[in-house]
Amino acid sequence: MANSPNDPHSSSNPPPYIGRFAPSPTGLLHIGSLVSALASYLDARAHNGKWLVRIEDIDPPREQAGAASAILHTLEEHGLQWDDEVSYQSQRKAIYAEYLAKLRAQDLIYPCACTRQDLAKMNGVYNGHCRGRRLDSNPKHALRLKLYDLPKSTNSYAGDDVLRFSDLVQGEQAQNLRLAAGDQIVKRKEGLFAYQLAVVVDDIEQHITHIIRGSDLLEVTARQIFLFRILQKPVPRHGHVTLATHTTGQKLSKQNLAPALTSQNASANLWQALAFLGQNPPKALYTAEPNELLTWGRLHWELTKVTGMSASISP
Repeated sequence: MANSPNDPHSSSNPPPYIGRFAPSPTGLLHIGSLVSALASYLDARAHNGKWLVRIEDIDPPREQAGAASAILHTLEEHGLQWDDEVSYQSQRKAIYAEYLAKLRAQDLIYPCACTRQDLAKMNGVYNGHCRGRRLDSNPKHALRLKLYDLPKSTNSYAGDDVLRFSDLVQGEQAQNLRLAAGDQIVKRKEGLFAYQLAVVVDDIEQHITHIIRGSDLLEVTARQIFLFRILQKPVPRHGHVTLATHTTGQKLSKQNLAPALTSQNASANLWQALAFLGQNPPKALYTAEPNELLTWGRLHWELTKVTGMSASISP
């Protein structure tokens, strides 16, 4: 697949590698979180790149008090030391507003007053119901980004409804933005900036070149790439690693009460995560210090050994 003009890797001299781990503070880190963090960390270190940590705290109703500091402490206990200062999305509302204004100036944003009941009738994909409608009588509304049938004045992105990209782990991908995604909310009815806007803006502002994360986020990647292109910014390379699940196939998550990681088991946790990622760590390292395990992981890291969309792991 040919690189797009906005792809940072289309040049013979690509920019320095910058990766990131971006947890939301809705609970404590578990083994599934560690798998994603470790994959992004080792891929950055294996490329002599930077590894940044961003706390995605833009949804206060879902956040757990003290979770942000606990997440950072757990990363440190497992030897995953980040570069530069930690970024907090809650402190970046002004920059999100600037980017939203840029999109509005291109006629790419419109208000949407649809209720949950309205959305339920659309079978999970927003159908553009509020495009072109006047909502003066309903001041409480969300803001949506157009993903298809763009204004003729928009010349920053040309393409059909299907967005294609090559994932570093999962291979060639394609998604019909009209049929599988629908126009995306970028600011919620309650005034909170939405994830789809904030994550792309932060990746742009932090000059992220590689995004290594769990395969549960593969579904939203095309719409995020679309936003990079609309904003005429370099698109990071994406790699979606195997998602850790319960033996039942259910995603390991804070919401599903996956056990929190403990410092006493840091070495075993790292060894298990390395094994889950297909790196085949020596059994002799099972009780090694975290730094020794991470050094081995950096020297032997091969992203090509990571396979599959999901697999069970013992939490």
